[in-house]
Amino acid sequence: MPQLHCYVAEDVAAQLQHKAERAHLSISKYLALLIQKDIGTQWPEGYFDLFGSWEGEALQRPEQGDYELREVLF
Repeated sequence: MPQLHCYVAEDVAAQLQHKAERAHLSISKYLALLIQKDIGTQWPEGYFDLFGSWEGEALQRPEQGDYELREVLF
């Protein structure tokens, strides 16, 4: 597994250590989870296969009513 190194200000490192301790994780594991969460924004496998697969009754949009008139602010 590759290792990454980075430099941060001391106050950032202290905050990072505090958050990792609160999560009961090492700093390394905490950072790895943060990175994975940030990078892992791909669509789940088969996500787009679900489009058009609704088999229930046709969806009906409820009555929307009229626009309300509001006082103009200047």
